Amino acid sequence: MMVEARITVAAPPATLFAIYRDVARWHEWDPDTRAANLDGPFAVGSRGRIVPTVGQGVPMLLTHLVPDRSFTVQCRIRGFCMDFEHELTPLADGRTEVLHRARFSGPLRFILGRFVSWQLRRGLPKTLAQLRQRAEAR
Repeated sequence: MMVEARITVAAPPATLFAIYRDVARWHEWDPDTRAANLDGPFAVGSRGRIVPTVGQGVPMLLTHLVPDRSFTVQCRIRGFCMDFEHELTPLADGRTEVLHRARFSGPLRFILGRFVSWQLRRGLPKTLAQLRQRAEAR
């Protein structure tokens, strides 16, 4: 089970990645995030917590990172795992294609995944639009 959304941003990947690295400010451009933090650097293996605007906070783990290109955050609770992938593809004209994707796994994916995917289908376009606005204002 998976949900994804894309947008094109008039900014280079490095600008977007700088916004991603500032985890404590994710709530400023992601309307589905109330708070987020990492207990270390923006690097593979760093752990933290993300608190959505609806529901309980969950632990998160940075599982993949390629500077200025991609990163993945994993949120795992008993029986359910969410991998949030973020990909930046530079375009020839200096713009960047941004992809946000959520993949669900675990025995509860059919139950919790439906609820979370419904929220993400509504929220990801807003999140990407606000990310674009922030990046293009820099």
